[in-house]
Amino acid sequence: MAKTRKQPRPKAETPKGFRDYFGAEVTERAEMLQKIAGVYHRYGFDALESSAVETVEALGKFLPDTDRPNEGVFAWQEEDEHGKGDWLALRYDLTAPLARVYAQHRNDLPTPYRRYAMGPVWRNEKPGPGRYRQFYQCDADTVGSARMAADAEMCAMLAEVLEEVGIPRGDYIVRVNNRKVLNGVLESMGLAEEEERSAAVMRTIDKFDKVGEEGVRQLLTTGRKDASGAFIEGVGLSPDQAEPVLAFLTSKAADAAGTLDNLRAAVGESAIGGEGVRELEEIAALLAAQGYGPDRVEIDPSVVRGLGYYTGPVFEAELTFEIHDDKGRKRQFGSVAGGGRYDDLVKRFTGQAVPATGVSVGVDRLLAALHAKGRIGGTVEGPVVVTVMDRDSMADYQEMVGELRDAGIRAEVYLGNPKNFGNQLKYADRRGAPAAVIQGADEKEKGVVQIKDLVLGAQIAESATLEEWKERPSQVEVPRGRLLETVREILGVRT
Repeated sequence: MAKTRKQPRPKAETPKGFRDYFGAEVTERAEMLQKIAGVYHRYGFDALESSAVETVEALGKFLPDTDRPNEGVFAWQEEDEHGKGDWLALRYDLTAPLARVYAQHRNDLPTPYRRYAMGPVWRNEKPGPGRYRQFYQCDADTVGSARMAADAEMCAMLAEVLEEVGIPRGDYIVRVNNRKVLNGVLESMGLAEEEERSAAVMRTIDKFDKVGEEGVRQLLTTGRKDASGAFIEGVGLSPDQAEPVLAFLTSKAADAAGTLDNLRAAVGESAIGGEGVRELEEIAALLAAQGYGPDRVEIDPSVVRGLGYYTGPVFEAELTFEIHDDKGRKRQFGSVAGGGRYDDLVKRFTGQAVPATGVSVGVDRLLAALHAKGRIGGTVEGPVVVTVMDRDSMADYQEMVGELRDAGIRAEVYLGNPKNFGNQLKYADRRGAPAAVIQGADEKEKGVVQIKDLVLGAQIAESATLEEWKERPSQVEVPRGRLLETVREILGVRT
C-alpha cells in the first residue's frame, strides 16, 4: 500500500506587493487618518464607508495601461445557476465606488453631496520598492456641483491637510492643471478623435518630470533609450506634431498670469482648450482671494493624472524636500496626493450628467515621507508591566493593573511563564515598557511594591558612574497605596 504523501507546510510569507503592519505603524496611520478626517469634517464633509467589493462593470475601465476590464484589479467571477455570474473586484480607488453609491442613493442624498472616505484599496500591478498592491487612501469629494469653487476648495483643503499632518509650508506645493487644456492641445494637433494615440500622448506627458523636455520629445516621436539602455518605442508623431505638446508642457511662467497667457497660445483656436484656461483662471482667482498664494498652490501644465475618468481641473500635491534613496542618492520625495474633476463618472449609471470633483491622499506615501524627514517614528512607549512573583497573588496583580488602567495609564500583567524573573524584565524591555511593578511575598507582607524605572535604568547602565547610580536609583520601594502616584511621576503624567 502506497504511503500517503504529507501535505507540504505553507510558507509563512506575505504575497508579493503586500506587507504586514505592526503596533507603531498602525498607531501612526490611525492618528494621521484622524487628523485628515478632522480637516475634511471641518470643511463640512460627511463620512461614508462603502463596500470594498464592486462589480467590474461598476468600477469601469479607468486604470492606465490596461487592455481588459479586469486587468489591473483583483477580480473573480461569481457562479450563478448557469455556472457563470458577475465579475467582482476589489476596489482600486475610493472614487469609482462613490459614483455607484451616489447613483444608487441619489434620491436620499443632498445635492451637492459632500463625503469623505478612508480605507484600503487594491491594484493588481507590478510591485516595486515602496510600491504596494494594497495601500490606504483618504478621499473627499463633492458630487453635484459644476462650480470651480468646488475645485478651488479641494486645492485649499489639500494644502491644509498637509500642514495639519506635519508638512510645513515650503515643503510642499499643490499643482493644478486642466484636462480640457490638454484636450485643446490634442485637438489643435488633430489627435482628438484618435483615442489610442491621445492616451499614449498623455502617458508620455506624465513622464515630463522624470525625462525632461528632450526626453518627452523623443518619446512622442521616434523613441529613446532609458537609464538601463533598453529602447522605448515612441508614439510616432512627427516633430511638427510634437511641438504643441512641448509648448503646452513648457507653458509655466514666473506667475499665474504668465502661465495662463502661454496656455492660451498653446491651445490656439480650440474652444474646449479655451474653456479649460478660463476655468484655471477662475480657480487661481478664488485661491488668491483666500490667501493661497503660489507658495502653496500653483498652475502647472505638466500635471496630467493617470486615471482616465478626469474631465476638467486636475491637481497633485508634491513634497519638495529631498530625501536619500536606498543607494544614498538625493531625490525629491514627489507626489503624495491628487485628484480632479470627473463629470461623467456618475453618468455611466444614470445617463444624466452629474458634475463631481474630489481629492485623494495617499496615506502610506505621506507616512513614508514623514518618516524620511524624521518627523514621526522612533521609540514608541509600551505599557507598564506588572510582574508576577507569586502565582497565588494574581488577583493582587490584576488589581494593580486595573488601578493603572482606570487612571488612563497603559498597563498589563505579565502572562508568560513567571518562573524566571529575568525573562519578565527582558519581556518588558522588548515591549518598550517605561516601568515594571514588582511585588513578591516579602513586599506584600510589608504592604509595599518595588517600581523599576526601566528608561532611567537603561540610561544609567549606559553612561553613569557608580556614584551616580547611587544618587539616581532606578528602582524604588513605596507603600502599595502610592503605586499610582509613583508610576505617574516616572511617566511624567500629571494628576
